[in-house]
Amino acid sequence: MSTRVPEVVANRILPLRGQRVMLDADLADLYGVETRTLNQAIKRNVERFPPDFMFQLSATEKAEVITNCDHLAKLKYSPSLPYAFTEHGALMLGNVLKSSRAVEVSLLVVRAFVQIREMLSSHKDIAAKLDQLERKLSSHDQAIAGLIDAIRQLMAPPTPTRRGIGFTANIDSKPRNKK
Repeated sequence: MSTRVPEVVANRILPLRGQRVMLDADLADLYGVETRTLNQAIKRNVERFPPDFMFQLSATEKAEVITNCDHLAKLKYSPSLPYAFTEHGALMLGNVLKSSRAVEVSLLVVRAFVQIREMLSSHKDIAAKLDQLERKLSSHDQAIAGLIDAIRQLMAPPTPTRRGIGFTANIDSKPRNKK
């Protein structure tokens, strides 16, 4: 089991109902037991798995998971709906199964969930910085466009004021004194 790394476990973590979860079939595979055996252990210790630790998928969710995850194609022919476990539920399974492999897998599962949390956090930071940079560029673009318009106006020759043809008298002006 030591050859497995958190990335292998992380690939089995799915987003469902706004949470990151692992399905009973994947956890059974990691823990080295049959899914049926895993579910029996859960039923014997149901008080350890409240709704925020574990929930059963609907038929629609099962179909969606089978469609999106190639490694879960075997669930297509299963008459039962799979269970999904949050990070805490997957960790609790390690306590219920009580084997050295279960302890090792529990540690891998926790590390995988932590790795995903860190990755999502860094993605949020990067996205926020990109948004901030985009806003700055947008405001700079507007300022540069305004500056270019002002320069063009200064470069444009002034429109000449045309004098009328012929003699025009300026009545408002004072007459010149002739000496």
